[in-house]
Amino acid sequence: MTELPIHRVIPQLKLTLSQRNNAVLIAEPGAGKTTQVPLALLNESWLEGKRIIMLEPRRIAARAAASFMASTLDEAVGETVGYRVRMDSKISKNTRIEVVTEGVMTRMLQEDPELIGIGMIIFDEFHERNLQADIGLALALESQTVLREDLRLLVMSATLEAEPVAKLLGDAPVILSEGRAFPVSTHYLHSISLDEIHKGAANAIQRALSEQQGDILVFLPGAREIRRTANELTKKELGNDIVIRELYSALPAERQDEAIRSDSNGRRKIVLATSIAESSITIDGIRTVVDSGYMRTEVFSPRTGLPQLITRRCSRASADQRRGRAGRLSAGTCYRMWSEEEHRHLPESTIPAIKESDLAPLALELAVWGTRDPAELAWLDVPPRSAYMQGQALLMQLSALDESEHITQHGRKMALLGLHPRLAHMLLKAEEIGEASLAIRIAVLLQERDILGRGLAVGDQDLRTRVERLLMYEQQGHQAVEGDSAKESVLQRMKLEIKKLHAGLHLTYTTSGKLDLCGLLLSFAYPDRIAKNRGGNGFLMRSGRGIRLTSAQPMSRAPFIVAAAVDDQGADGIIQLATELNETWLDKYYHGEMEQYKEVLWDSASGSIRARLKLMLGAIVVKEQAYPNPSGEEVGRALLQGIRQEGLGLLQWSKAALQLRERMAFMHRHDPQGKWPDVSDDGLLEQADEWLLPYVDGLRNRHDIRRLAPGTLLEHMLSWEEKQQLQKEAPTHIRVPSGSMIPINYSDPEQPYLAVRLQEMFGLQDTPRIACGKVALTIHLLSPAQRPVQVTSDLPSFWRNGYYEVKKDLKGRYPKHYWPEDPLEAIATRRTKPKP
Repeated sequence: MTELPIHRVIPQLKLTLSQRNNAVLIAEPGAGKTTQVPLALLNESWLEGKRIIMLEPRRIAARAAASFMASTLDEAVGETVGYRVRMDSKISKNTRIEVVTEGVMTRMLQEDPELIGIGMIIFDEFHERNLQADIGLALALESQTVLREDLRLLVMSATLEAEPVAKLLGDAPVILSEGRAFPVSTHYLHSISLDEIHKGAANAIQRALSEQQGDILVFLPGAREIRRTANELTKKELGNDIVIRELYSALPAERQDEAIRSDSNGRRKIVLATSIAESSITIDGIRTVVDSGYMRTEVFSPRTGLPQLITRRCSRASADQRRGRAGRLSAGTCYRMWSEEEHRHLPESTIPAIKESDLAPLALELAVWGTRDPAELAWLDVPPRSAYMQGQALLMQLSALDESEHITQHGRKMALLGLHPRLAHMLLKAEEIGEASLAIRIAVLLQERDILGRGLAVGDQDLRTRVERLLMYEQQGHQAVEGDSAKESVLQRMKLEIKKLHAGLHLTYTTSGKLDLCGLLLSFAYPDRIAKNRGGNGFLMRSGRGIRLTSAQPMSRAPFIVAAAVDDQGADGIIQLATELNETWLDKYYHGEMEQYKEVLWDSASGSIRARLKLMLGAIVVKEQAYPNPSGEEVGRALLQGIRQEGLGLLQWSKAALQLRERMAFMHRHDPQGKWPDVSDDGLLEQADEWLLPYVDGLRNRHDIRRLAPGTLLEHMLSWEEKQQLQKEAPTHIRVPSGSMIPINYSDPEQPYLAVRLQEMFGLQDTPRIACGKVALTIHLLSPAQRPVQVTSDLPSFWRNGYYEVKKDLKGRYPKHYWPEDPLEAIATRRTKPKP
């Protein structure tokens, strides 16, 4: 056997595990940890003939690791070494090493928390921080603590920061292994926009082909960019000695294996891959890496409760992992499609999935485990509270949890299916109505990227169209895909999974199904995304979230739809996949979740009360009809709503009412004890329940409201004592020396004023005061023609200084009027001249 770097630390690892139950192994890429460690530990005495379970984050890596280890033992997969992934397994009663992935290990822990017959669990490539790995480690640690003190746990990683995970494992020893990495030279290229990444990748590949030897591994965000880059390379006519291979999770196993192996015809290979190729697997012949610097990941939005598939820059740790693939077998080269300056600004590490994933699957697993609060378990990163609570809320809606957040029998059945809780609930509900076969196809479609959407009319987001295409393929085979080999390979795998799901539910495989039930079945999976048409290609979900179609299509006219996939960006989410929901099904299956509301509102358009009975499913109105006899209280509240909405101008304010309000505002402004009511617009609207509501009984519209006497209503706010105080301290009028009663203007509570002809003030020594003498009135002195000639709040000063200048002007314009030399000695008059 070839000596690998990991072999140098295996004695240390064996010694550690003979003395301690937990350990952390940090081994650089190429060290051989994935395939050598399980085999090396297989015959340790502490294992006592029990099995080793190794968790791999990816199915392709699980199969490849099992295959390599089996070949090392000169055995077939399924003998000493086997694997179990979702919907596929190769194990036997003799299997001692099981490589598992996804939720397989979690299922094992749930079914047997004691893990009888299992002596060790290895968490490989833990740096990827897969959600299932975090769940599995948390459950395994509790199992070890409570039930299995002898259980060994080993966390292996290439780039993980060792200290936190070692602490989580009870200050476990950390073993370091240097990899067999050969030097890799790095070339930074110009940054390219995401829309042009396929062209930039093709150019970088062409450069690498001319400058380097050996095969090339290209990292791209997703399958779409892989296909577009492959098309770009085809245009360049690279020659018959070069073959292009694709590598992503949705490909069938044989296509993935083809990308990993050296070309059987000796051709130079270009492997276009997603981040699936970052770790665990070794792709034969790779000497050069071309890295786009992007990755695609699904991020959950606690704000909307919706997942969003986003493309983002990879971390520096991820970029280093990718770069290292070029140095696995010999010295290599890495071309990075970004600048060295941009590299310094990349995030240091990839965000763990537990921090930004949909946590409904986690909440279901913990409920089955018997844990309602994730804080009861040990985590490297505690699940975010808001996302976890949203996951629990969804599980309650799916009947997986009861009101006390305990698992229901239905929830246990959901967990056994190993699917996302939404899809598991859909299959179980569909089984009850005899439509599990159609639900299986919907479930399989929803777990795939939308390959069946290719070639459809622009803007066709209808799930039913995809189901029809899938059924057509199942019935007609390759004739239904018109020579599209990439699509056919995916459809082959989907068909295989459909058959396995039929078998798992003990159903006979059939290609029949009532397509008009697609909406109902989809609503079982996404009851929170039932939405009502609100026109203009827009819909309102029962959660209150707005969504829309980007273009008009038959589904635009549907009264109700169910949205399976929504882009969370913008004010309204963009519908990516949905289908119509017949209102009959809505009433039959969701009537129990509907609530009837009596809605009595003010309608500004008609200026009257609008009373309706509404049957609501969350935020959407399912049915609506007139509400004939609303109560007086309901009408009163609606009228107040109208007044608050349109303002106090809806009332008919007389001059007397306005003056009363202004006098009360003056008292409020100059009240040191704060006892006088606030009669500003905001104050009156806030207190409307007290001063207005008791008097609106029997009113229904704007005309009725205008019959109210707001001045009288304001008076009712005052006690008898307050009315007396108001008259004393803020009188409506004041008597001036001429004998006239002049009204006081309180429009400005800071400076109430008196507008009076100058001649009527002759003889007045002091400025008139109100509020028990605390506030001097501002005097607007008027000419005989009632025009202002002077404004003063200091009347004595005016008589001394300003009067004589004013007198000159007025005497010239009004010579017949009385303009005495000494205004303080003169007789005040309302006439042209005082009586003799």
